Amino acid sequence: MEIIFRSFNERAFAHQGKHYTIPPQVPYRGYQVKEITLVPRPKTLPVECWQPVVSASERALDFMARHGIKGIIGGGAAAGGANEKVIRAFRDARARAGRETELGGDLCIGFSFHIVDSVEQGIKEATPFFEENMKMFAPLGFVPGLRPEQIEALGDPKRARAASPPTLRHAVKAGSWLVGPPELITEQLMEIQHKYPGLEVVNVGQVVGTPQAVILEQLERFAAQVMPAFKKPRA
Repeated sequence: MEIIFRSFNERAFAHQGKHYTIPPQVPYRGYQVKEITLVPRPKTLPVECWQPVVSASERALDFMARHGIKGIIGGGAAAGGANEKVIRAFRDARARAGRETELGGDLCIGFSFHIVDSVEQGIKEATPFFEENMKMFAPLGFVPGLRPEQIEALGDPKRARAASPPTLRHAVKAGSWLVGPPELITEQLMEIQHKYPGLEVVNVGQVVGTPQAVILEQLERFAAQVMPAFKKPRA
């Protein structure tokens, strides 16, 4: 990571470490190369690096803080999702590295959403997408709390529901899914904004398995009916 960031942010660089010597100490066209450059150069400096927060272990968060890596927390990626414990741990790691941030600073929180006239209608429409996505991610360990026999049953339509896996209703209650009319989703995002004053970026979208037509329709509705509430006024 040190090499990557130096190559991004320095016009020319050299590195001598435990594992790598850059450039190699060998003759090159009759002379010794002292520095190398990255070609092509990044257009925008400094280069931002964003990394998913999955384990949320202190070691991982300290590594991110040390290198200035920003974090992306999905609703179900980190253990417990984008809960306050993970977000506070991220801020504390920043502070240990000498970078004080408000709660939510240098983070992006991800949400799945489905805009409809009512919460109940949304749960009914989006449940097939939620279940299809869970079939893929549960075996990867991204659905906390599932027993091995539940994960196995998810792949069998005859046994899946009898295994009592988490439902979309659970996800809505936990806050990882935003479902309902645009006014409600706007209100929920406003609450997130108030709760985490350092948060500047959220990521919204549909889960894997959602038909393309639904994705496009939902993104268009979000852009037209939710985003305007968060646009900063022009000076």
